[in-house]
Amino acid sequence: MYRELDVDRTIETLHTLRNRVGERFPDSSLQAVCGELTDLARETRKRIESISQPHMPTRLGVALVLLLAIGLTALMVTGIVVSQRDRFSIVELIQVTEPATNEIVLIGAALLFLFGMEVRIKRTRALKVLHELRAMSHVIDMHQLTKDPNHILGSPASRTKSSPQRTLTSFELTRYLDYCSEMLSLIGKLAALYAQSLPDTVVVAAVNDIETLTNGMSRKIWQKIVMLEKDPANGPLPSAPASESQTPTDD
Repeated sequence: MYRELDVDRTIETLHTLRNRVGERFPDSSLQAVCGELTDLARETRKRIESISQPHMPTRLGVALVLLLAIGLTALMVTGIVVSQRDRFSIVELIQVTEPATNEIVLIGAALLFLFGMEVRIKRTRALKVLHELRAMSHVIDMHQLTKDPNHILGSPASRTKSSPQRTLTSFELTRYLDYCSEMLSLIGKLAALYAQSLPDTVVVAAVNDIETLTNGMSRKIWQKIVMLEKDPANGPLPSAPASESQTPTDD
């Protein structure tokens, strides 16, 4: 029961996270990104079900090739029986069986190709989605990129015209960064669902790359969170703010 990831529970977790981001930072782009990630998770359910199902065109091709192989084998056996009954020479027997044998070898190669084709089709589908997840990881990383705790912790450097607007308090910035870290973690879980459904070496390697990427991004985020937690003004995290609807929006 607890040995596999559940796609429905993952979608539910993402839906709750989107609500949390929206309640804390209404109309923020981070909420939109989390909503996009939730939609991608819903699509993941259908895609995983599709990947888990047999690919019928290739299975039909395998069945036809097998029938062809059985027919050729029957013809070869019939030729051998006839040759033995008519007392053909060894040379004549070889002439009868050699073409059929070559055909069987070619059919075997075709079967190997068809079996591999099904895996390649499913792999291509999985890698396409994994590429989307990798791209979303970078989008989330861009959202936290300018969230610098130094303007809260110490004497910030003088601003320039191009300096980003920083209106979040220490507590709000901690929550913002924590939401980014959770989203990155859930991206890794969505990627792992594909490796769970299709344990192909290429897919597993791509999933491992995404998990390495998101873990590295999360480490950068948690370095900022640790810095903020050392701020005496931050204080203990409250269980519920007095009015989240009045919390400033930060994109």
